[in-house]
Amino acid sequence: MADAIPEIVVDIECETGEGPLWHPDEELLYWCDIPNGRIYRYDPTADDHELVYEDADERIGGFTFQTDGSLLLFQEAGAVRRLDQDSGTVTTVTDPDPDRFHERFNDVIADPEGRVYAGVMPDTERDLSGQLYRLDTDGTFTLVREECVLPNGMGFTEDLSKFYFTDTGEVDPDCPGYIYRYDYDRATGDISNPETFLDASDIEGMPDGMTVDDEDHVWSAFWDGHKLIRFAPDGTRERPVEFDPRKVSSLTFAGEGYETAYVTTACVETRAEEGAGAGSLYRVDLGVSGREEFRSDINV
Repeated sequence: MADAIPEIVVDIECETGEGPLWHPDEELLYWCDIPNGRIYRYDPTADDHELVYEDADERIGGFTFQTDGSLLLFQEAGAVRRLDQDSGTVTTVTDPDPDRFHERFNDVIADPEGRVYAGVMPDTERDLSGQLYRLDTDGTFTLVREECVLPNGMGFTEDLSKFYFTDTGEVDPDCPGYIYRYDYDRATGDISNPETFLDASDIEGMPDGMTVDDEDHVWSAFWDGHKLIRFAPDGTRERPVEFDPRKVSSLTFAGEGYETAYVTTACVETRAEEGAGAGSLYRVDLGVSGREEFRSDINV
């Protein structure tokens, strides 16, 4: 991995760049800037990017691609909206419900049946913990993890028997986060029997976004850690890849054969504090391939 040198492909100062996803039909890379309610996309062929959508009133915690090609935006207090890119039309899929969802969504992933797992941020002012919900295809939410510190990156094993879930934060002041591995039931969407896959107490930074490569290894981005780290299925730490930005937030595999990784970063303060290139979108050859992410199929 000595030659895994990240390069900036979009030099912008996203406050919290997150959730990169490759659209194989369009051959474009999408990602969001959470606090600013923005969705961007990058065209590797043209080496150019554009702002696809901006919501000045609500943050966007994550998004998925629907089976019909639209974007499903996960926003504030349980609000989910569908963005039709052809017309620019935005329709509400689920209304805000602040009594149930105390904060915005944070990090989402579709499963092979079109459901979406969506984390909800903690409400620190009211001392309410984060949570993990599942949005079923009929538009109903089910609470699948009642308490977590800060819900983050998720993924599936290749055989779809296991589900990874990242809890970023300090339940234990000596540990900045965990990745758990659950049994996953594809028929029902239920997750059960969590085991600790990663205890990050001896790693600089906090585990944030993640993905699973085609060798079934987990790649985790480390917020305040300047790096990505690869973990074998047994949890053994393998490959670190260093970045200038302090806050490395997430990654996905993209392109033909899913051989290229794209990595998002954040610039919460200034680049003088966060590191050169903070907030930019990076590209890096990790020496392995990934696979296509699943699409949501929420029919409401």
